[in-house]
Amino acid sequence: MNKCSDNNKNRRKHMSSQARLPKLTEVALFFVIFLAIIFSFIMFFELPIQLALFISWFIIIGFGLKLGHTYDDLQGAITNGIYNGLEAVLILISVGALIGSWIAGGVVPSLIYYGLEVIHPSIFLLATLIICAITSLATGTSWGTAGTAGIAMMGIGNALGIPLPMVAGAVLSGSYFGDKLSPLSDSTVLAASMAKVNVISHIRSMMYVSVPTFIITAVLFTLAGFMYVDGNADLSQTENVMNALKANFNIAWYILVPAFVVIGLLVMKKPSIPTISLGALFGIIWAIIFQGMAPVTAINTAYAGFSVDSGVDFIDNLLNRGGITSMLDIVLLIVLGLGFGGMLNHIGALQVIVNRFEKFMTNAGRLTASTVFVGFLGNLIGCAMYVSLILTPKVVENRYDDLDIDRTVLSRNTESGSTLTSGMVPWSDNGIYMSAVLGVSTLSYLPFMWLSFISIIITVIYGYTGKFIWYNSEKGEAK
Repeated sequence: MNKCSDNNKNRRKHMSSQARLPKLTEVALFFVIFLAIIFSFIMFFELPIQLALFISWFIIIGFGLKLGHTYDDLQGAITNGIYNGLEAVLILISVGALIGSWIAGGVVPSLIYYGLEVIHPSIFLLATLIICAITSLATGTSWGTAGTAGIAMMGIGNALGIPLPMVAGAVLSGSYFGDKLSPLSDSTVLAASMAKVNVISHIRSMMYVSVPTFIITAVLFTLAGFMYVDGNADLSQTENVMNALKANFNIAWYILVPAFVVIGLLVMKKPSIPTISLGALFGIIWAIIFQGMAPVTAINTAYAGFSVDSGVDFIDNLLNRGGITSMLDIVLLIVLGLGFGGMLNHIGALQVIVNRFEKFMTNAGRLTASTVFVGFLGNLIGCAMYVSLILTPKVVENRYDDLDIDRTVLSRNTESGSTLTSGMVPWSDNGIYMSAVLGVSTLSYLPFMWLSFISIIITVIYGYTGKFIWYNSEKGEAK
C-alpha cells in the first residue's frame, strides 16, 4: 500500500514537471470567461460574487490540469495564496469587532458629534482628505484609517447631506496617500523589498508623484465642497443628528481615549491585529462603564454588532452595524479571491502576458505604462493587492535593468499600478474591505478616487517625458 502511494506521488511530481506555460490566446480566453462570469453574476443574475469566484476556481483548475499541473499542485497553490493573505482576513475580523464595540462604547458617535461641531460643511471634503491622510501616514494602514477615521467622516458627511460616494472618495484618497508614504505601511515596505530598494529611497521617489497629486486632489475636493454645499446640502439636519446622538449616548472627550490609544500604538509600529483587537476590548469596557450597557450585551457587540432604535432613521442606519458576523461574507470573498490568485500565479498566466509585451517595453514611457497596467491586472485577476505587489516587480524588473533604469522608479511605478488601483476592483481584497467598512459599493465611489487617477496620470507623464526618471549611471539626477 505504501509502495503504491509512493508511486502515485512520484507520478504526480513527474506530471508537474511536464507542465507548460499557457499560450497568450489561452490566457485571454480564460480572462474573458472569468470576467463574463463575474459581471453576469453581479449585473444580471444578482447572485453572490462569492459564488462567481468559487465557480471560477473550477475553471482555473481545469485550465491548470490542461497545462499539465497536478491536483496536488493546484491545491497547494490555493492554500499558499490564502496563507499569504491571511493577515488581511484576520485584520478584517478584528475591525468588525472594533466597529461594533466602538459604536456601543460611544467612540464612533463621539467622533461624529465633535466632527459635526467643528468641521464647516464647505470644507468638509478637504478636511476628510487631510484627516485621513494624516491618520494613514501616522499609522501606516489605509485599512485602519478607513475603519476608524473613515467611518466617522462617512457619518459626518451623511449628516451634512453630502453624497456618500464622494465622501468615500475623499476617505480613500487620503488613506492611500498616507499609506504610500508611510515607512510603517506593509504595502510600502513590500513594494520596496520586492523591487530590492531601500524603503526611505522608495518613499523619496514616491514624493515626486505624491506631493503634486495631493495638491491637485485637495483643490478638486475643495471646489467640490464649495459647489455642493452652496447648492444642495441640508445643513438643518446637522443639529437634529447631534441632538439624537446626545440623547442615545454619553458624549464626552474621554470617550475618545480608545481611538487615541489605537492610533498611538499603530504609530509606534505595533502589530495591527493585536492593536485593533485591544481597541475592540476598550470599546466593550467603555460600553459597560460609560454607556451603562450590561456586560454580556456589551461583549456581544463585538461579535453580533450594535443595535439601537433611536427613532431617528439616520442614526439607526448609521450605527446599527459592526461585529465579526458582519464581516463573514467579506472574509469568504477574500479567501476565495486569494485562492484564485494563488492558482493564477502558479500557472504563470500574468507572466505570459508580460512576456508578450516585452518587445513593446523599449523605453521609460512604455515601461512605466506597462508596469501600471500589470499592477492593475494583478488586482483585477489576482483579486488581492499583495498578489499584485509581489507579481508586478517580478515580471517587469528585467526590463528596468536592461534599460538601466534605477529600481526606485520600478518600486514607485509598482505602487501606482498596484496599491492605488486595488480599491477599484469590486472583487479585490481592498475593494471588498473598503466597500464593507464605508457602506458604499465599489462602483459608486470609483469615480471619486481622484488621488488614484491623478497619481497614475502623473506617473505615466513622468515616464514619457523622462521627468524624474533616474538611470543607474546618473543616479539621483532627474533626467
